[in-house]
Amino acid sequence: MAQMNMIEAIRSAHDVMMDRDPSVVVLGEDVGYFGGVFRCTDGLQRKFGEHRVIDTPIAEGGIVAAAIGMGVNGLRPVAEIQFADYIYPGFDQIVSELARLRYRSCGEFFSPVTIRTPCGGGIRGGQTHSQSPEGIFTHISGIKTVMPSNPYDAKGLLIAAIESDDPVVFFEPKRIYNGPFDGDPEKPGVSWASHPKGEVPEGYYTVPLGSADIALPGDELTIITYGTLVHVAIAAARATGVDAEVIDVRTMAPLDVQTLADSVKKTGRCLIAHEATRFGGYGAELAATIQKECFYHLEAPIGRVAGWDTPYPHAFEWQYFPGLKRVSAGIRRVMEAE
Repeated sequence: MAQMNMIEAIRSAHDVMMDRDPSVVVLGEDVGYFGGVFRCTDGLQRKFGEHRVIDTPIAEGGIVAAAIGMGVNGLRPVAEIQFADYIYPGFDQIVSELARLRYRSCGEFFSPVTIRTPCGGGIRGGQTHSQSPEGIFTHISGIKTVMPSNPYDAKGLLIAAIESDDPVVFFEPKRIYNGPFDGDPEKPGVSWASHPKGEVPEGYYTVPLGSADIALPGDELTIITYGTLVHVAIAAARATGVDAEVIDVRTMAPLDVQTLADSVKKTGRCLIAHEATRFGGYGAELAATIQKECFYHLEAPIGRVAGWDTPYPHAFEWQYFPGLKRVSAGIRRVMEAE
């Protein structure tokens, strides 16, 4: 085991797979010489060469289209979109071409593309560098949607994504790139827990796509969340003294319904938390799923805590982000409801 933060774990996943499989290539804006804006691909071009780690123009539609062509012709491309806010110019290629390729060719063709992109707040990037559009992609049939919450899962899930014959959109919450976030917005800037790194195997391993994780066991309340909010939910559970079970969804599509339903049937109460805007968000699909699977076990209405239905602000980032106080209040509301 080595001590890694999420950036180092993602970089290690690239390195392991490029060593293991010569068909794996990396492409995107500044991924080569510069090593990526967050340094997730730092050193890869020096090791594997410009023909496998490719700096591209600022053209997200072209990046995705090139990756699709590479995948159809036998490569396993990992395309980086520098910020999730910039993925929209490539959206048509993802939805109309990549997601439908296997279906429209009756299984004759497929393109095993992994699209990595940092999402969410944490760098005071405002409305153009802080969006969380993951829910949009879960609506698209034909692609898998993933968001890890810790270095171990980040590496294992990314390796599994690269090996998948189906396309994967892999969101990386930038607020926890450098370590687990303690969830307290009262502290100035970005605050980190005392142990910013986690144990991660240096070699090859995978975390299966489509499997949720019990991040914190409990019996009184189920909190379903993913990404940065996993750490906030754990902090809020401890702050309120509620014996909450925190479920880290990890793979948003396909969803591990069984793990979620088993937990809610045990606790009888459910709170859903995510950083993206509330209306039409991924939490609504989670709530509908829990309502269907656990109706006769619920002792209170399902609660939701999410980002406000506004563009992500710059000066008031901490007020927008569903931090410790808001998640704690959500826990108390669900526990007090009948």
